[in-house]
Amino acid sequence: MKSYKELEIYKDAFRLAKAVHLMTFDLPKTEHYELGSQIRRSAQSVRSNIVEGYGRREYKTEFIRFLIFADASLLETESHLDMIKELYETSHIDVLIEEYHILGKKLSSFINYVETSWKTSRDK
Repeated sequence: MKSYKELEIYKDAFRLAKAVHLMTFDLPKTEHYELGSQIRRSAQSVRSNIVEGYGRREYKTEFIRFLIFADASLLETESHLDMIKELYETSHIDVLIEEYHILGKKLSSFINYVETSWKTSRDK
């Protein structure tokens, strides 16, 4: 693998962060700088932590640590989506919630793969 851009979890996280970003502009103006800003940051954090972890992939424990940070940000994003769903009639919220749920499963599987099977040049 030559780049983090080849990771399916990165591709999904990028696509979902973009979808969340665009969705927040459908929120009432009063939420653009409150809940909207928070969910944009948490969605970006999922993607960013995958990238930062990949940058440390030669250090397996560091890679895993950043993947766990990505998972925590994913949970935060899901929580914000749940709140938005409760407060506002926003189209596609249920779809985003389900897609984040699926990404969470993929991320957990990837963490397990890295823990059990990831080889670095330091392992030789």
